[in-house]
Parts: sequence; C-alpha cells; structure tokens
Amino acid sequence: MKTFDSLLSHLTRPALYAAGLLLIGWWLAAPRRPDEPVAAPLAVSPGLPVRAVAVDAVLPGETPVAHWLRVLLDTVRTAGRPRLQSAEAVRALYGPVPTPVWTRAGGAPAPAAGALLTLLEQAPAYGLQPAYYELPRLQALRDSLAGPADAQRPARQARFEVYLSDAALSLMRDLHRGRLRPATPSPAERASGTPFSPADTLRQALAAADVRAAVLGCQPRHREYRRLQAALARWLREPVSPDSAARWQARYEQVALNLERWRWQALPDSEYVLVNLPAFELLVVRADSVRQQHRVVVGKPQTPSPTLSSQILYFTLAPDWYVPRSIATKEILPRVQTDPGYLARNHYALYDRRGRLLDPWRVAWSRVTARNFAYIIRQTAGCDNALGNIVFRFPNPYAVYLHDTPARQLFEQPQRALSHGCMRVAEPMRLAAYLLRREDRPVQLPDEATCARDARARNVWLRRPMPLHVCYATCGVAQGRLRFYPDIYRRDAALRRALATAPPQP
Repeated sequence: MKTFDSLLSHLTRPALYAAGLLLIGWWLAAPRRPDEPVAAPLAVSPGLPVRAVAVDAVLPGETPVAHWLRVLLDTVRTAGRPRLQSAEAVRALYGPVPTPVWTRAGGAPAPAAGALLTLLEQAPAYGLQPAYYELPRLQALRDSLAGPADAQRPARQARFEVYLSDAALSLMRDLHRGRLRPATPSPAERASGTPFSPADTLRQALAAADVRAAVLGCQPRHREYRRLQAALARWLREPVSPDSAARWQARYEQVALNLERWRWQALPDSEYVLVNLPAFELLVVRADSVRQQHRVVVGKPQTPSPTLSSQILYFTLAPDWYVPRSIATKEILPRVQTDPGYLARNHYALYDRRGRLLDPWRVAWSRVTARNFAYIIRQTAGCDNALGNIVFRFPNPYAVYLHDTPARQLFEQPQRALSHGCMRVAEPMRLAAYLLRREDRPVQLPDEATCARDARARNVWLRRPMPLHVCYATCGVAQGRLRFYPDIYRRDAALRRALATAPPQP
C-alpha cells in the first residue's frame, strides 16, 4: 500500500502551491476565540516540500487523527487506481466529518476492533481467506498502537481505522454477494428491490456494539447455505493427519466454492422443490424441513441439465411427447432411414410442419438430413412414452421439464447423468400428491394400470405454483456432516482457481 507522501508526489508543484495558498488563506480567515493566539503564517513557495503543505493543513478544531482520517479518505484514489476494496462504502461510513469508530481517544483499539479482527481470522469457516482482507497488515497496525505515543501515532491510528473499515465492509459484501461478483446484486436484493448498504448496517452495529452479528447477518439465510457453512465450521475443528493434508485442502476448497455458488443463488422461498444435479436428488423443502426426497436422472455431460429458478405451474397426466429436434435428427432419423416401421412400433406419429399426419413409408428418407429435416415427431401417451405417466411443467428457456420415465431401472445406478437434459424423477406420483395436498385438494391420481387403459392427456393446474430451483452443488450436508458429490459437468476447477487466486477486489 502506498504511503500518503508517495501519493501526493504524483501531484504537480503548481497544483500543490495553489492548494497550499488556498488552505492557508482559509485557515487565517477562520473565526477564533479572542484569547486564541494566531500562529505565524506558513511560508509557501514553489520549492516547498510536499510534506509541509499536506501535514500542516489541519482544519480549525480538527484533532490529529481526524485530520489523517480526512486525508486518507480524500486520497483513496490516485491516477484512477483504487486503494481500497470498498472505497465508496468506507467514505459513506465516515461521512463528511470523519471521526474514529474503531479506536478510542488515546489511539487504543476499541472492543469492536478486536471482535472484527477475530472474525477475519475465522474467515475460512465461511469459505473465505484472511489474506483477502490483508489481515497481517491490520494486525501490525493494531500492534503499533500499543507502543508509546509519538508524533506518528495519529497517522497510524487513522490508517488502522480506514483499512479495518475497508476489511469489514468488504467481508460483508463478500458474504452477501460472493467474492467473485462484488458488483452483482444478490437474489435478496433483486427480490426486495433494496440495494445492499453495508455502510449503514455497519454504522448501526458500531453504535450498538454488535459488529460480529451484523457482519455475519449479511450471509444468505436459506437452508442450503446455512447448513453447509455450519458443517464446514465443524469440519475445520476436526484433526487433520499429515498424510491427508492435500486431500483435506482439496475438500476445503470444494466446500468454499459451493458456498460461493449459494451466495449467487440464494433461495428466497420458504417452500420449494430443489433439484441438485450432482447429487442426482430432488428435495421438497418446507420451513427448513425436507418433506420428501426423490432420486433423479439428469443430463449427460454432453447434454447437461441447466440450472434455473422457475415455478411448477401444472402437471400433465398421460402426456404426449413432442420429440425435440436434436433428438429427432441425431437418434431417430438414422433408425427410420433403415426401418420406417420403427416409428409405429414405438408409438411415434410423423407430421409435417403444417401439422398434417404423414405415412413414414412414403417419405424418401435417403434424401432427408439433419439440415433439411422438416418433420415433427410425436409419441402418443402410454406406458412406453419417454415421459412416462406424468410430466411437471415450468416456464424456462431451455425446453426442459421434470417427468416420469418407463426406464425406472436407471434410478438404481449411483451415477445418473444419463438424459438429454430433462430431469427424470422417481416416484413422480408422490410428488404430484404433495402438490395437491398443499392446496387442500383431494388426491385422485391414476395408477399405472389406469394410465395404460386410458392414455388420454390431462392437465392439472396448480392454484399455488410451486417454486422450483435447479442448482449445481458438488457438496452438501447429510446428518450434520459434509457429503461430496461428483463434479459431473466439470465446473469446479475454474471456480476453484478463481477463488484461490482472487486478489482484493476493488
């Protein structure tokens, strides 16, 4: 960090000369008590050292530490380069007439400063690092205030004040928005329409002597984040054997990057359906309690399921399936080119773009390619339908949905990244029954035999749409302990590198 003298050295001598004359004129013209002596005017010339103008320009009634606070806050930027991670928030915290908030009149750190320094030491429990907030520099400045008073003590006190405020406000922002997205509003901000204001929160906390609670209160409040952070804190207290240090570090970084993800995708709802793709799992959550748990099959690495937030609006019993173009051209077209009877045997109907039913035996399949494919393929309802007996519909730009499947043996496999992108859910009728019960509606759902006999599509609209969140978290919590999942889409490495090398962010 550059000193104040080196910052001022960037200014030109004419600018310093003019600034010095203005400051001296203002100081001489300021009102004084009758018994207050007037010091001799300070001589200013083009050859005056920079230190003489800056240090001696103390405002009337201004204490030395307040003077240095003002100097630091006025020079947090030089040549367009930020000196602080949260410069604007620090200036907002101190206001136009800055006074110490972390130190006492004699320069000693106040209890709030000690509480914050302890919290910065504990940053790993929140997936962050003390080095992000330059903790060693803060500790050295704190220690320097414990020695005998000297002429430089007010300047050291002011630096401790400003840099500790910057660390506190940056930690609050990182806990709320994520370390790698400091300028992106959090889900809570978007939901409420109220921008995050860490300076206001910290000012109130300092007045109430409750800094730790205020800082930690910036974290997401939803179940997935809180459980993961609490499990990490417990895990960090467990002993680590020397031969497992590398694995321990890798596991720690995996938890840290998933805490970062949850800050980006904090869930605002108290009741929701949550699909975690790497866990191959669907949870129905209400009031922090898991009401139902289902296995799911998700997209293959080549056709990954997207992460999204939406609402289940309705479900369809005995659904038809309009085959996506990518599946029609890549999988079905090669089969019908050798055997047009494949469509009828698998309950597919062929249509042109105007919706007219076609005879697949009359199509010149040898001339059809993926580029000129001009057909619609629909699979009629029934037990062999790829969607099974029920499909849950929710708006999304990816044309994916949650559905049953006739291939239920896939749910017994431990690795279930097997689909084209849609998510297949085990025991789907149990999920449908929950959606109806939460609306106090009678549960009258057909069994498989009924679906086979009466394969007519029927939509059941929900009176209260159910929030749905599809996330990507490669670790979670089971019975209070960390559980790690496979990184099926290879997304962890880039995020791990970004967090490991993240410098203090302006």
